[in-house]
Amino acid sequence: MVANSHEPGRRRANGEREAEILAVLQEAGTPLTPGEVVEHLGDDLTYSTVVTILSRLHTKQLLTRTPRGRAYAYSPVADEPGLAARRMRGVLDERPDREAVLTRFVDGLSSADEELLRHLLGPEQDLDR
Repeated sequence: MVANSHEPGRRRANGEREAEILAVLQEAGTPLTPGEVVEHLGDDLTYSTVVTILSRLHTKQLLTRTPRGRAYAYSPVADEPGLAARRMRGVLDERPDREAVLTRFVDGLSSADEELLRHLLGPEQDLDR
């Protein structure tokens, strides 16, 4: 069960709620219905709020859904690193100058991350700018 980490009376942003629900689905390792998500959350989110958030995540293509009884069962399209990579690609796709964005991204990497990127791209790749 995911711990209830919000302060009482504090309104959480939708992004925070989406992240909580994605974490529940990742942790479950199997598709969950909205009711099962509510049970796993163990906090004050209503069934209808969970349905709305799951529907939005599905519309954003972050979840797949399959019919289960009278509801849908939802599961993430990718694991946590895969979802992060999708977000990074989305940001890149929104910008007209991919080269500039990638250059700035690489410029901001630590030496260790740059070396890891070099390794992942293969020995024939040259990241020198």
